[in-house]
Amino acid sequence: MVRIRFEAAEGTYEVHAEANHTLLDAALAAGIAEIEGQCGGFLNCATCHVYVAEPWAEKVGPANEDEEELLEGTLEPRRATSRLSCQITLHEGLDGLTVRLPRRQS
Repeated sequence: MVRIRFEAAEGTYEVHAEANHTLLDAALAAGIAEIEGQCGGFLNCATCHVYVAEPWAEKVGPANEDEEELLEGTLEPRRATSRLSCQITLHEGLDGLTVRLPRRQS
């Protein structure tokens, strides 16, 4: 199991998720309303935008070219550690991962 901390404006969610699932899967399974994932994780929208906490950015890795393009259209400002949660695959090395959630996705 991978522990994830989602920090939102209205509170913090502590979630446990299976490795090899995406961060989006974990957020949706936990009912985190601040993550929409309108396209179902198929890299067609940017409604699963998250800000990866700085210590985790390198472990999560960089966005690919398609993700970079979608990140240009996020509703909330893009930051250096912005990622789409549908593109982050969980693994044991991400145990304790912390992400901050934008106020709005759409």
